[in-house]
Amino acid sequence: MGIMTSKNSGLTKRIGLKIKMERMKRNLSQEQLAELADLNKNSIGAIERGESRATLETINAIAQAFGMELTELVDTKKVDL
Repeated sequence: MGIMTSKNSGLTKRIGLKIKMERMKRNLSQEQLAELADLNKNSIGAIERGESRATLETINAIAQAFGMELTELVDTKKVDL
């Protein structure tokens, strides 16, 4: 596993925050989102906290669970840390 640069770490955190914001907007628990995306609840929490770097496949599964396109979910321009 490569070293996380501050730029990559910031992106990981912004994507995690965007996922959390989208989940809360839909009134979903982490467990409900995990079930919809066929993921582990602990993985959702780690991704949202920016502790885990999700694969594109995982982010795409989350986007599909939200009914969004992958590109829409990873657009973090409006997400401030």
